[in-house]
Amino acid sequence: MQLNTELVKLRRQHKGWTQQQLADIADLSLRTVQRIETSGLASNESCSALCAVLELDRAELLTLTPTALAAGTGRAQVPYLRMSAVFLLGLMLGAAITRLSGI
Repeated sequence: MQLNTELVKLRRQHKGWTQQQLADIADLSLRTVQRIETSGLASNESCSALCAVLELDRAELLTLTPTALAAGTGRAQVPYLRMSAVFLLGLMLGAAITRLSGI
């Protein structure tokens, strides 16, 4: 499964842990933690272990645009916000045109 690498790194660093410390606490290998922080690929068991020790919900860890990112690192959210705004604007314009034209 694909995990949010930025969130894993941020939570680990927030706790003041090295990758080795996270691996020891989560009962994972150092190589597994390195792979997760680099590629985001993790097994279901590794995901559960990280959720427990980093105090995260599974949904948060699987979300590619976390709400818990520190200020200035939320750049990944911008495209999604823009797409949502454009979509909503299109819906409102469509409704307004339909209402004004009497259809």
